[in-house]
This record gives sequence, C-alpha cells and structure tokens, in this order.
Amino acid sequence: MITTTMTAEKALAGFGSGIDCSQAVFAELAPQLGVDRETALKISACFGGGMWEGETCGAVVGAIMAIGLKYGQGDTVDPDKKNAMLAKAAAFRAKFAEKYGSCLCKEVLGYKIPEEMEQIMAENKFGNVCCHLVTDACQICAEILNED
Repeated sequence: MITTTMTAEKALAGFGSGIDCSQAVFAELAPQLGVDRETALKISACFGGGMWEGETCGAVVGAIMAIGLKYGQGDTVDPDKKNAMLAKAAAFRAKFAEKYGSCLCKEVLGYKIPEEMEQIMAENKFGNVCCHLVTDACQICAEILNED
C-alpha cells in the first residue's frame, strides 16, 4: 500500500531547502515503488515550475512520474497495460484539475514563469498555494496507486 506523510509544512521545508514541487511529490512516492529518495530527487529535478515555463505543474509531473514508475513498461509494450497506465494518469489529472481548475502552473498560480517569479515570491505563492498543490498531488496519486 502506497502512503503519504506529505504535509504543507513538510512541502514548505523542502521548498526552503531548494527542493521543487516535482521533486517533493516524486521523492515522497518513489521510494515505495523501488527508487531511492536521492535518485528520485535527481530524476525529477528539472520539472518544477512547469519545467520553469509555467506549463504542467511540477506537482502534477511528479505524480505522473510515480504512476509511470508503477504502471509503465520497458522494452515490451502490452497495449492493454499501456492504456491502463494512461487511464491512471488521466484520472490523476482530472482529479487535480477538478480541485485546482487546471494542471498548468501558470493557470494555477496566475503568473508567467520565470518572467513573473519576483511577483510569485512577493506574494508567497509557494507558501500559500504550492505547498497545498504538493500535498494534494501526493494524496490523489497515492489513492490512484492503491486502486488495484
């Protein structure tokens, strides 16, 4: 059973140490799926802030990476298993978007990244919004990972 102990406070502490949203989510879930925390942090390092362009929210990307880790395939692709994996990823995105109105960083935060990063920092969006995105992404993803 996949569990999460992610809290807003834990996410904020991670942000304070330089961990991004994608890293916070993937490193929370990946060790339970066979990837150590350090490797998970490295794999997910480039995906925060919607890949630093305000695209898909890093918390979403971290969760989708965990779904791929559990349900993805290597060299041999079974179309039914691939479709099941894609359905899990779509279910995650739908639940996240239902709660936040979008899976795009720039839409959830209401800013362009990196152009408006100073404003994001001034309004403490990481403390007011992103920590909750991380917490909820971990929770939603854990639920989806436990469905079978």
